[in-house]
Amino acid sequence: MNRVRFYISLIIARLAYLAIKLRNKSSGTSFVGMLTLKICPDFLKYCRKYITKDVATVTGTNGKSTTSGLMAHILETNGQKVIHNLEGANMLTGVANVFALGIKPLKKYDYAVIESDEAYLTKLYDYLKSDYLVVTNLFRDQLDRYGELNTTAGFIKNAIDKNPDLKLILNADDPLVATFDRTKYAVYYGFENVKCNTKSNAPSEVFNCMCGHPLEYSKQFFAQQGHYFCPKCGYKRHECDYPADVEVLEDYSIITLKGQEFKIYLTGLYNAYNALASIAFGYELGLKAEQIQKALDSYHAIFGRTEKRIINGNPALIQLIKNPTGASEVLKTVDLNSNIVIAINDNYADGRDISWLWDSDFEQLKDAKKLVITSGIRANDMATRLKYAGIPQEKIIIEPNIKKAIDRATKDGKTTILPSYTALLSIKK
Repeated sequence: MNRVRFYISLIIARLAYLAIKLRNKSSGTSFVGMLTLKICPDFLKYCRKYITKDVATVTGTNGKSTTSGLMAHILETNGQKVIHNLEGANMLTGVANVFALGIKPLKKYDYAVIESDEAYLTKLYDYLKSDYLVVTNLFRDQLDRYGELNTTAGFIKNAIDKNPDLKLILNADDPLVATFDRTKYAVYYGFENVKCNTKSNAPSEVFNCMCGHPLEYSKQFFAQQGHYFCPKCGYKRHECDYPADVEVLEDYSIITLKGQEFKIYLTGLYNAYNALASIAFGYELGLKAEQIQKALDSYHAIFGRTEKRIINGNPALIQLIKNPTGASEVLKTVDLNSNIVIAINDNYADGRDISWLWDSDFEQLKDAKKLVITSGIRANDMATRLKYAGIPQEKIIIEPNIKKAIDRATKDGKTTILPSYTALLSIKK
């Protein structure tokens, strides 16, 4: 009976998606999945047979979409068939959505690369077991949904415990992520040296060692990412299986790993971490350096993640911001000679708590040369934050309508657009 429900749900999913597209009501990244799970609650269990090789999942606070996108692109560039939630809908309904629209009775994939929300990973693993899990980082994010960092770490640890054969690919430079290897096979990636022209002002958490003493740093790259150690008990950063050096330049970065240079055409140290995670994944699957670089050469950022577009005949750069650490790192890369649009919503998917705006380093915009337009549901709150960041009030324009805000900014030269998650969806639509 359940198998019959599975096939019925596939048919209804396609009909529902067609209706959505004909009415042009939404992108359909979650509704179809919600409908599918309503019809067949065990839908994702049946999807595993359509993957002939491995399922790889990616979780963490920042970088999930870019890291999973890079991983999928590396596989596809090297001739593998991959199913991947490219749109970034990473809760259970979003994952079901991509399978419902991607699989067919006689069509199979080599790999699945699935980005998962941290809190939903354990639920995902109830239905779809994974072969690999990449954990990018853990920062304070959406306190109303996740609570404190230990709570988020608990979600991920519970998920890991559900997969007896799971292989972990962990960021050694994050002291919380590095603790996830207690009972699993794990490899570590991280940076030995970082060369970057800009200094990070991202807020850093204070972590205690397991012995209770605060961790100290010999090198601190941004936020809590770096080379940490405990002067009391001797605990220190894990030795890396994939140790790299990186030079972060204005439009690209060069990662040197095991004598091999990898060039990535993405901005910021945070994207260098994403790339290093995907390179480690490629090596774990047995790919060669030239195969990985070939994919990096042709990778294009997904929508809203360091994505370049032409709007109203002028260049625009769209970069998602959603928490203090991520926003502060993105703000380091903003061209202060561009018009700037900051669109902030406080819908459920954004997090209702917008206190993160005050923890983000918007002071980096105080020397902006052109207009700074605030938009979205929380346009007024954002304008207040910019006032206290030192931006002259005459440069701040409040336009709650996101479309109008972007139209105004993009008619006069280059624009940088910084949206929260649901504001980004509005821009895409």
